[in-house]
Amino acid sequence: MKVDVILGLQWGDEGKGKIVDVFTDDYDVIARFQGGPNAGHTLEFDGKKHVLHTIPSGIFHPGKMNLIGNGVILDPRIFVKELQGLDAHGINYRASLHISRRAHLILPTHRLMDACLEHMKGDNKIGSTLKGIGPTYTDKVARQGLRVGDLEAGDFNDRYNRLKSWHFQLMQGLGFDPLGLVIEGMPFGAYEREWFVAADTIRELSLVDSEQLIHAMLASGKRILAEGAQGALLDVDFGSYPFVTSSNTIASAACTGLGIPPQAIDEVYGVFKAYCTRVGSGPFPTELLNETGDALRKHGHEFGSTTGRPRRCGWVDLPALKYATAINGVTRLIMTKADVLSPFEQIGICDAYQINNETFSQWNYRCETDQVIPQLRHLPGWREDITQINHLQEIPGPLMEYIRLLEKELGVPMQYLSTGPDRCQMVALDKR
Repeated sequence: MKVDVILGLQWGDEGKGKIVDVFTDDYDVIARFQGGPNAGHTLEFDGKKHVLHTIPSGIFHPGKMNLIGNGVILDPRIFVKELQGLDAHGINYRASLHISRRAHLILPTHRLMDACLEHMKGDNKIGSTLKGIGPTYTDKVARQGLRVGDLEAGDFNDRYNRLKSWHFQLMQGLGFDPLGLVIEGMPFGAYEREWFVAADTIRELSLVDSEQLIHAMLASGKRILAEGAQGALLDVDFGSYPFVTSSNTIASAACTGLGIPPQAIDEVYGVFKAYCTRVGSGPFPTELLNETGDALRKHGHEFGSTTGRPRRCGWVDLPALKYATAINGVTRLIMTKADVLSPFEQIGICDAYQINNETFSQWNYRCETDQVIPQLRHLPGWREDITQINHLQEIPGPLMEYIRLLEKELGVPMQYLSTGPDRCQMVALDKR
């Protein structure tokens, strides 16, 4: 068997969590391959909303293995609070959840450093979630980070204190007093104590050599779904740098984040919204800074599941989508939140960009550095509630035209249409 990958094609928040949850019945293993608690995967079923940050979105399905891969970074305190949320809903995760020993740990000082560095940027802030993501990946690349497997070492506290001391020196050199800073409103010492209690909880879970586990699953014919976080346009190499996350978010990251060879990847499912959103700073060519943008935010409940920040909203961006589809090798498309566009008389689409009097039909380096003017066209909206439709034949004509246009432009078939937040609100399109 091979590994299928599911990831976002925009700036995150595309609805990947719901899609993974829906797909889980067809797989034996759900594996997260990158990112950390800066991700927020929202799932809704049985009238309840669940938000996951680090745990794979297949955790609500009994009998399915859920793996946190080596490419993920993990904050014990945030992670244990996530586990407590599962406990409250009676989810037995101890038998099904496994954590790679090679996954790196987010230390309390990583969070302090994140806040200090963001503060120093002033008006040039990148919009960090302040979860310590960047400093943790920095230490990983600098070969001085701590990993989940280090929790099993007898000298873990010594290793922790050496890295903590180094972080303190760095912050003091930048003019900050680490002990005078707070994390989530808590003094550093209090937060650190909770962190160590949470670390004890992680020691009791299933810590594994994840690459060996994945290969054993593949050899035994198990079906594996690799789950990405954030979105392709936030990739540290191919996204709108420097307004990106600190990891690779594209399909190839499943190889390094799980320890699988490229030829092990089969289908790549690209998830995108019927419009665009973005949290934080950075280029956003189709952003609507008007009443239409406000209406999109209101109808789509566009507020970050991790930060609670209002999302920037705009029309779908074809050049950016083509770019994301190409660099990921997407084989199947899934469109979410089409229901949000139901009230609109017209739907905007960006076909190209104008940059310094030049026209570009593809996302490129200059889109990240120069003033971009989107070239828009408008299609008629469908103007009807689609949240209750269940079959292909029920899709309104204008929405079907929108789907066909996107398929033609992207050169990839669309397999599913999501018509609402619940796991049941999905319409299969591959029976056309």
